[in-house]
Amino acid sequence: MADLSTLARPYAKAAFDYANENGVVNEWENFLFIASNIVNDKSFSTWLDNPAVSAEHKSAALIDLYDTQVASADDSAFKQLLGEAQGARPDNNASYPKVSVALSNFVNQLSEQERLALLPEVYAHYRRHKATSLKQLDAYVTSAYPLTDAQRDMLQTRLAASLNASVVIHESVDPSLLAGATIKVGDKIIDDSMRGKLQQLKTQLTA
Repeated sequence: MADLSTLARPYAKAAFDYANENGVVNEWENFLFIASNIVNDKSFSTWLDNPAVSAEHKSAALIDLYDTQVASADDSAFKQLLGEAQGARPDNNASYPKVSVALSNFVNQLSEQERLALLPEVYAHYRRHKATSLKQLDAYVTSAYPLTDAQRDMLQTRLAASLNASVVIHESVDPSLLAGATIKVGDKIIDDSMRGKLQQLKTQLTA
């Protein structure tokens, strides 16, 4: 039997091709991200596996959760999660459209074919299609202290110039770095932290 990633590929490609042609790439990505998190929830996953629940009811539940907790809510855990995933500080005033008819049809199709469990893999493949199409890279920045707006803008500008690509910054804080930051793009890691420099010095002294 094919693995989940293989099964998800055609759905992800169809989703991205439609979204890209119709200028709704970000809208579909936002929904897929939230839906993936919902599907990964153990209790919701168990509910999805219940054969007594109709396919229509399952897809409707996902869509309703997005519409009420992201598109219509002034503030919610899902909305904050979405803002963080986009590499931005949570913005309670950010607005997101409700699920479109086309996206709703896509979710219904997944549900009718008992493929809603594939949503996390569909989202992962969708992101890869988007990155390839837009020449976009994800940069995972771990700093000793939260970045200021000026530091974030400067870092994003420099990375975009050096990588010749659009860069999305994902931030996290690790006080054990002492100062500075580490940056991971793909399989490349730049360690400009104080902890890393001290480790290098220790290695040199004991060589």
